[in-house]
Amino acid sequence: MGSATALAQRINNLGTENAFAVSLAAAEWSSKGNRVFPFHLGDLNFTTPAHVGEALARAVTDGKTTYCPGAGILPLREALAADVGALRSMSIHPDQVVINPGGKPVITKFIQALVNPGEEVLYPTPGFPIYESQIEYYGCAPKPYRYVPTDTGFAVDLDFLRAQITPRTRALIFNDLHNPLGTEATNDERRAIAAMAVEHNLVVLSDEAYFETRYSGTSESVASLPGMAERTVILYTFSKKYAMTGWRLGAAITPMEIAPVFSRLNTNDESCTTHMVQYAGVAALTGPQDSVASMMSELRVRRDAAVDGLLAIPGVSVARPESTFYLFPDVTDTMTAMGISDLAEFAEKALHNTGVSFCTRRHFGRQQAWEDRSYIRLAYSGINAPEIAEGLEGMRAWIVSEIDARGAR
Repeated sequence: MGSATALAQRINNLGTENAFAVSLAAAEWSSKGNRVFPFHLGDLNFTTPAHVGEALARAVTDGKTTYCPGAGILPLREALAADVGALRSMSIHPDQVVINPGGKPVITKFIQALVNPGEEVLYPTPGFPIYESQIEYYGCAPKPYRYVPTDTGFAVDLDFLRAQITPRTRALIFNDLHNPLGTEATNDERRAIAAMAVEHNLVVLSDEAYFETRYSGTSESVASLPGMAERTVILYTFSKKYAMTGWRLGAAITPMEIAPVFSRLNTNDESCTTHMVQYAGVAALTGPQDSVASMMSELRVRRDAAVDGLLAIPGVSVARPESTFYLFPDVTDTMTAMGISDLAEFAEKALHNTGVSFCTRRHFGRQQAWEDRSYIRLAYSGINAPEIAEGLEGMRAWIVSEIDARGAR
């Protein structure tokens, strides 16, 4: 007889966000008295704006501690419809906005609501690992598409993406302002992706978690292109813009007929997003925005410190991105010069010899057969500029000494 506690088979298809595993390794190393420079997790060491916390306290005092509508409170949906619409030159009705406990639940609800088991979902690789996890968990067929390196970062391989589409393809996940690559799509790439979606009648999840995390220019959304509003779900989150990662507040902006389905999923999954936290979201959107500008100014300083530190390391190549707070350097030549062939070994040795903790490409979806270069990902959102410079200088010195020692043998 089998065990009464045997798990459902679908659990075998459920992945995880592997950056948290790196956090555990870093914490263990730190617990032994070692210095750690935390580049591994895309969290922020900025304080949530004070007026947001004050709004939460008022909401508690005012008794906003009860259930609320599954779609979210109307003031927040109105504020989001206005803000998201204005920044994307779109007309969005509050009834199209469904509040969620963070941006991540929008991924699973998109797949649950719009993709049947066995249908194909196109998703970026490397990419946020929860895409692949949720596609497989719900019995859908994962179809990865790839990015190629350019002088300014990375670009979608549009020919490859086009060739992945079959009659069974139902959905496309598009992460413009991309984690982990730190890159942004060009207007030509967005138009090409929109054309494919319209031609093949695909539904699109536009993951716009970093839409306003940028250092120059203005973000554009694929949802605003002709034929896309009626087939696109926008993933919105307060986590990055307002340093609210732990508050768990986000939203799906959906075509009108899809919103009630997302709301019904909310009712089944969470009942509702935490009532009082939603009033904090209203304050974030409608209150002073100076803290956002201040945070972006500091992130720019950190970006430059991190890029400069990486470029000083022999063999490393990396672009200076204009968006997100991630760097995805190519360390292939560095590892070769050190006599290291495995990314996990490189990351472990870097931690134990320099304290620098980072994720590797292998933490962002299943590695594909066509990949022949080695990459790591550094997040500079949770580490200050002086520590960035110190940590990367230590890593440079260690790598140089390893290369020199190998050459002397």
